[in-house]
Amino acid sequence: MPEVDGLMEKSCEALCRSLVAHNGIQAESADISHSVLYTSLMGLLLVADKKAEIPLGSGQVGLRNVGNTCFLNAVVQCLSHTRGLRDYCITKSYLQDKHSKQEPVLMNAFTQVLCGLWDVDGRDTVVNPSRFYSAFKEAVPYFSGYSQQDAQEFLRFLLDRLHTEINRRPAKRPPGTDTQEPKHKIFRLSEQAAIMWKKHLERDDSRIVDIFSGQLRSSLHCSICSHYSNTFDVFCDLSLPIPKRSGDRVSLKECLDLFSQEEKLDEENAPMCERCCRRTDSTKRLTIQRFPKVIVIHLNRFTMSRYSISKSTVCVSFPITKLDLGPYGPVDCGPVLYNLYAVCYHSGTVNMGHYTACCRDEDGWWYYNDSSVQQVPDNQLQSSQAYVLFYQLDNSAMRH
Repeated sequence: MPEVDGLMEKSCEALCRSLVAHNGIQAESADISHSVLYTSLMGLLLVADKKAEIPLGSGQVGLRNVGNTCFLNAVVQCLSHTRGLRDYCITKSYLQDKHSKQEPVLMNAFTQVLCGLWDVDGRDTVVNPSRFYSAFKEAVPYFSGYSQQDAQEFLRFLLDRLHTEINRRPAKRPPGTDTQEPKHKIFRLSEQAAIMWKKHLERDDSRIVDIFSGQLRSSLHCSICSHYSNTFDVFCDLSLPIPKRSGDRVSLKECLDLFSQEEKLDEENAPMCERCCRRTDSTKRLTIQRFPKVIVIHLNRFTMSRYSISKSTVCVSFPITKLDLGPYGPVDCGPVLYNLYAVCYHSGTVNMGHYTACCRDEDGWWYYNDSSVQQVPDNQLQSSQAYVLFYQLDNSAMRH
């Protein structure tokens, strides 16, 4: 069976459990994911889902700059072309999905903007994001005022606040409901990762998590006793360093290699070795343990020194299709391919900059510069101004 919408899958499972519990067929805790009833209902839901396609406009609509808000406009256009999020918002599925009884003020304002951008009647050529921006500043006072902000930082805060409003889990969990790890049991690496992911979902489970969240593995190797210890962290974007070398062009692969290469830690900077029970010279390496449906890659162009911030203008070349992240995942995971669908650009300097976006739809690539929208060929995507890349997982290429 092909991969299906997470919300549909949960609805189907809930319906199955209700039916079998009502008829006393099996315990409510039983695994029914492979039952005939479950498979039949999923088939019906999939057919109904294909028939009930959401009516959408072209999406080729600009956003008004309401005072140094190009950072917001560029990010919103990229998120607007994230289909799983866009459709979820426009259908307002979050109203039934969320646990909190509080009004999702920011999510409603964000949805209103997306509805304007994808209005099937095409009533607007430009959408005003003022109400959404006001709701965001109310939720994140750090962004108050009208000074220029960083697009990637805005994206992180926005996804976090949207997640909080539409979380399927309660803000406070009753004591004793968290997953307990069996003591004195040695787990395989994949089991450790699965336990940590399950713990995360017990507290944070939303459409934002479904789409953007992945899991990083940090592996620490002690040089004294050769012990390996692993920690797992959830991420919503990868912030990649840009290699410093002579020349004006590097590849995204080189940035990924630098991100995942072994880092030497001396005793002073290394954490405590679990076996030696002391700080030792160690090596640390980051890999992707769980791949998200959408991976957001931030090219870290801005570096801070003691007195100033500087910007790298090195051109980072990136593939438009078939970006393979398999080499940066678990051993022997095979190819994990992603296709580019949106890019956020930053032009200018640290103090005098401007954000724009390029997004892909069925008709090709479109350039969004605040209220202006125009089609561009894909050979114009590569630029030293590329700042945040949005890639969609290619499910058809996944190994079964």
